[in-house]
Formats: sequence, C-alpha cells, structure tokens
Amino acid sequence: MGCSTEDLVAALRAAAEVVIDHRDELVELDRLIGDADHGENLRRGFTAVVSTMDGGGWSGPASVLKAVAKTLISTVGGAAGPLYGTAFLRAGAALDGRAELDAPAVATALRAALDGVLARGKAEPGDKTMVDALTPAVQAAEAAAAQGADVVATLSAAAGAAADGAAATVPLVARKGRASYLGERSAGHLDPGARSTSLLLTALATHAGGAR
Repeated sequence: MGCSTEDLVAALRAAAEVVIDHRDELVELDRLIGDADHGENLRRGFTAVVSTMDGGGWSGPASVLKAVAKTLISTVGGAAGPLYGTAFLRAGAALDGRAELDAPAVATALRAALDGVLARGKAEPGDKTMVDALTPAVQAAEAAAAQGADVVATLSAAAGAAADGAAATVPLVARKGRASYLGERSAGHLDPGARSTSLLLTALATHAGGAR
C-alpha cells in the first residue's frame, strides 16, 4: 500500500494536531531542562501547518513537505523551527518527482531529514536531542523497507524506534542546547525534542494509511 499526496496531507494534519494536543507536556519537559518554550513554539508552528494543509493545490508529496518546512521556519522560534524546518525541507527535496510514496521512499525521506538535522544542529547520537529519537527511527525504517514492509509498517517501525530512542534520553547528560548548561543535572529528564519527534512519527504512522 502506498501513500498518496492526499494521504500525506491528512497524516500531517493529524500529526500537527497531536503535537498541539501535547503542548503542555512539551512545555513541562522543556521547563525542567530548557527554557520552557518548546511546547508553545511547536503549538504555534503546527497550528500554522494545519492552516497550510487546508490550502490545497499540491503537485505531489514533495510540495506538501516543502510547504510544511516553510511554515515551520517562519513561525517556530528557538532551535526547533530551523531544525524541524530543515528536516521537512530535506525530506521534500528527496521526494521530488514522486506522485506517491512507497516504503523505500519513506525511508529515503527520513534519512534526508536526519541528514538535514545533523548538518543544521551539529548534534550526534547521545547528545540528548531529537537526534536520539530520529536516528534509530531512520535505521528502523530502512530495515523495514528493505524487508518489504509497506508504508504504514515502515512508519510504525520508525515510530517504535523513535519512542525507544526518546525514552533512552532520560539518563543522558545533555551535550547540546540549553540543557547542556545544566551538566549532570540534565540527567533524569526526557528530552523534549526527542519526545516531539516521537509524537510526530507515531501520529504519521497511525494516519499514513489515509482513508484506505
């Protein structure tokens, strides 16, 4: 089963609503080790994404993802806007010319998103950032696609790995971002960027099948 442009728009709208619904959780996570703005920044950005998804006129999945990127970059402050914007922009560029997504295309887009985040944020696995959720997600998606999984199964594998990766940030000492200022005191807390990455991938996996 593939994922059409309409399926992608529906999945992104649903994922945006999940992030908006988790605004308070993300605020609290960021309050503990950051500046408490992650949840509100993402709420503002993904509220704008919902409006963007209502715009229509898409030429394919790439155009949808690039529109999400532009929306997030223009509306989300802090580090999250450029990082998520770059992720969606790179994912969109990796899908240029495609009318529908299959599992290998999803894995390719996720790999491009991760490469963009790594280039933009200069973080590495183990730094206690969104990279700790996104890296295992990409690896799981690539493995699932290589084994013949469909789009939903590929995204589900990515979502599961992202959730595990996010949970694994709890004992880590932050080496990047505002949390790194806390040193050893940053250990014992879930990284908010890893959590929001997990939320997004879980929602995309849940809704990627569209109305089929």
